[in-house]
Amino acid sequence: MHELSVCLALMDQIHKIAREHNAARVERIVLKIGPLAGVEATLLENAFPLAAAGTVAEGAALVMKASPVVVKCTECGAESSVAPNRLLCARCGDFRTRLVSGDELLLEKLELTLMHEETGLDPPDSQEAIQRSGLQDSARDVS
Repeated sequence: MHELSVCLALMDQIHKIAREHNAARVERIVLKIGPLAGVEATLLENAFPLAAAGTVAEGAALVMKASPVVVKCTECGAESSVAPNRLLCARCGDFRTRLVSGDELLLEKLELTLMHEETGLDPPDSQEAIQRSGLQDSARDVS
């Protein structure tokens, strides 16, 4: 199952960020997934608990946001949202387009419960949201 290897690579990235911020737990993970990313969201959702078992992300909520397919026409310059199987310019109908978005698999946001060195866990209301816009999941590079 390809999605399990994607989740394992995602967990490597999450562990790194959690260590950087001295996090006790990961509460929520937000992924941005385009329809051309090469992963099946349902399978990713099913593989996540296996990859997160025994880690700081065990029990974390996994939120997946769909990203639209957007192309830019190399002839007229228009940017438009298109269907994943029809990458034609919406303005002039030309086939010479460049993909702007729709193939991404991004770790967009983490919500962490931080740990104080002296006292242990923070109270439940002291969570830090870590924005990582544009941080690509390394799984896409290794698969």
